Amino acid sequence: MTTTLQPSVRPAPAGRATPHKVLAKAGLYVFLLANAAFVTYLFNAAGVGSNKLVNFGRLTGLYGALAMAFQLLLVARLPWLDRRLGMDKLTSWHRWVGFTIFWMLVGHLTFIAFGNAGDSGPIAEIIRQATELEGILRALVAWTIIMVVGVVSARFARRRMAYETWHFIHLYTYIAIFLAFTHQVAVGSTFRKSALATGYWWGLWAFALGSVVIGRLVLPFWRNWRHQFRVAAVVPEAHNVVSVYIEGKDLDRLGAKAGQFFLWRFLTKDRWWQANPFSLSAAPNGKYLRLTAKALGEGSADVRNIKVGTRVFAEGPYGAFTTMHQTKPNALLVAGGVGVTPIRALLEEIKGHVVVLYRVSDPKEAVLLHELEGLARAKGAVLRLVTGSSKTITANGPLLGPDNIAALVPDVEDRDVFICGPNGMTDAVVRSLSELGVPSNQIHAERFALAN
Repeated sequence: MTTTLQPSVRPAPAGRATPHKVLAKAGLYVFLLANAAFVTYLFNAAGVGSNKLVNFGRLTGLYGALAMAFQLLLVARLPWLDRRLGMDKLTSWHRWVGFTIFWMLVGHLTFIAFGNAGDSGPIAEIIRQATELEGILRALVAWTIIMVVGVVSARFARRRMAYETWHFIHLYTYIAIFLAFTHQVAVGSTFRKSALATGYWWGLWAFALGSVVIGRLVLPFWRNWRHQFRVAAVVPEAHNVVSVYIEGKDLDRLGAKAGQFFLWRFLTKDRWWQANPFSLSAAPNGKYLRLTAKALGEGSADVRNIKVGTRVFAEGPYGAFTTMHQTKPNALLVAGGVGVTPIRALLEEIKGHVVVLYRVSDPKEAVLLHELEGLARAKGAVLRLVTGSSKTITANGPLLGPDNIAALVPDVEDRDVFICGPNGMTDAVVRSLSELGVPSNQIHAERFALAN
């Protein structure tokens, strides 16, 4: 069933194109390919030996080192990249680059060991190099760490492991990268062959590590020192939902946008070590930031017990789920469950005529519904509460099937669509939109995953 608030439609403003994502993706591709080409040039300039297996081993090692540096750039949480691609896209790249590193290092060790083995065999050759050559033992430790991280990151293992355990193991990658770098400095013939090669590799690693230091340490600490975040109010929204208002200094200069999220640390003795990702549930107004949390886990359930005046360490804002990527003058916002929080914030900020589909099983579960109704009236938007079980079939088919979406929003092809909700709901809506012919650049469905 559906409930509709539908005032008169106002004229929509002119459309505009946004090349931000294209520019960011192109920048990453150009950076990676240009560096791969230069690494290949340096490899050839250093001299190629007659042993083809050793040559392949050296080259895969160099590509693996380049991939490690690129990986650091992806996890640095640099605002320019994050606002254009979003954490979910960067995390997807992070995953594929991680497996590239895994196989490059497998090839590096295998080709080098077999290429130098002779009559003694590859295992004996590995043991000989580890005991006789500087830097080899460090390389083997780094190799082992990367192998372990690669195995536990495979889907079959990841599904069977608690996130905290996986994350803790994943952090050892930083140790592996440091050990791999010292190995390259100690025995890398290409690294030491010329001043150009040495300067290039030092510069690449400095850029990659500097990006991590700036994005993960300098910017968060500077922002928190500057803005001095504190809890201003804790307001119950329902029996299992609470909104937290965060005040601070110069919030109008924070640069946060509706649809973005922060990693929030409430600095009490029991919670200071725990960071929870919550989207802004109201558009930033320069006076306060608001998050709304539902009791889904231990961390979010405990938010209602936070005291007014508690200091807050906030990392962010993160995410590309913003009006920055709107390409059409009008929009469709689709919310499900706790995904209503960034949708509610977007409704407050987005321009043009807006339709909101709010998917809940039962109307009683529609958190922030009264706020959505008020915003819809004020903005001349259409709000439709779509209720029923996942098995509900309407006269137009499944609730979020293509025919029903087309019936609810006849001009959906001419709108940007912003989707936030459970993965199953998001996947269903994206499939339906694709069947309806909505161009992919008009579909914005950021999944809030973090590259570690």
